[in-house]
Amino acid sequence: MTTFKHISCADTAAKLAEKGCVIADIRDENAYNAAHIAESYHLTNGNLSQFVQNVEEDTPVVVVCYHGRSSQGAAQYLAEQGFEDVYSMDGGFELWRQQYEFTSAE
Repeated sequence: MTTFKHISCADTAAKLAEKGCVIADIRDENAYNAAHIAESYHLTNGNLSQFVQNVEEDTPVVVVCYHGRSSQGAAQYLAEQGFEDVYSMDGGFELWRQQYEFTSAE
């Protein structure tokens, strides 16, 4: 069975810099709209099937939530859907925002 892996914020930033992944942010709409990693995809139950259809299975996917807990279940689900390289970002967006740039509505 395919399973997800854990990834640090630093390794996620490196993958992003080389355009080597897609960020799937599973936080609620208000949190996502207020602040998120630039170019991330706001993944919801409503657009999950579209995401699965439109993202190539060999594209690395990093799932981001608030603190790195909820993203683990979502990452495992994506791995079970056939994505080959899926990560849960440890520390979540709250850790990311302390160390890296992000897009903010403020």
